[in-house]
Amino acid sequence: MTWASIDLNADLGEGFGRWRLTDDEALLSVVTSANVACGFHAGDAATMRRVCTLAAEHKVRIGAQVSYRDLAGFGRRPMDVPPDELAAEVAYQIGALEVFARAAGTRVSYVKPHGALYNRVVHDEQQAEAVVEGVMLTGERLPLLGLPGSTLHTMAEKAGLPVVTEAFADRAYTADGTLVPRGQEGAVLTDQDAVVERSVSMARFGVVTSHCGRPVGIRARSLCVHGDTPGAVALARTVRARLEESGVRVEAFV
Repeated sequence: MTWASIDLNADLGEGFGRWRLTDDEALLSVVTSANVACGFHAGDAATMRRVCTLAAEHKVRIGAQVSYRDLAGFGRRPMDVPPDELAAEVAYQIGALEVFARAAGTRVSYVKPHGALYNRVVHDEQQAEAVVEGVMLTGERLPLLGLPGSTLHTMAEKAGLPVVTEAFADRAYTADGTLVPRGQEGAVLTDQDAVVERSVSMARFGVVTSHCGRPVGIRARSLCVHGDTPGAVALARTVRARLEESGVRVEAFV
C-alpha cells in the first residue's frame, strides 16, 4: 500500500542541562512532527519549553516521547517496570510536556514510546496495556505512534485510541518487520543515498529491504529520521526533498 502523503518525524529535545544532542531548531525547519523527550530518557523543563516554543513557531506537531525512567542509559536499557507504575509514569510525562505545549499556544498531539520501551511494546502485552492506560489517564484520545502490527497498536485500538504506523528511514529491519537491535552491526544506517532510497521506497511502495536482503512490507503513515545520528539535519533535508520530488506530500498526520 502507498500513501499520497507521509509525515516526517524526528526525536527532539534530547538534551539535559548544558548537554544538547539534537539540533532542534534546524530539524524543526524540516520535519512535520516532533517527538519531544519528556525528562525520563532525556530532556528537562527548560529544554521541553524551548522545543515546544520552536515547534509552535514552525507549525510542527508536538508528540510526547515517553520512556522508561533511565536518564543514564538514554532509555535504551531493558527494564521491568510494574504496569501500574509505568502507566502513571507515562501519564506524568505527557502531562509535563502538555504544560509547555499549551504555554506555546499548541497541544500535545500524539504519543510515541522511546528506545527500550518502544521495542518492548511491540510484543509485550502487559507493558503495551500500561502505555495505553497512561495515555487514557490524561483524558485525551491521543494517537499512538508505533510499528505496524505491534501489540501496542492492538491494545490501543481495543481501548478506542487512534494508531499511526511508523517506519524508520535510518534503521535496519529484520525479515519480520521489526527493528534490528542497536547492539548489532548495521542496525543504524548512515549512508545518505541508502537512507534516501529506502525512504522513497517505503513512502511510495510500502516496501523496504531487510537486513538479510529480503523485501519486507511496511505500511507507514509516518517516517522517522533520528535526530541523534551523524549529519541528521542534512539527511532529513535530503530525505524530504527526495520524497517531494517523487510526488509524495510531506505533511503531519494530525
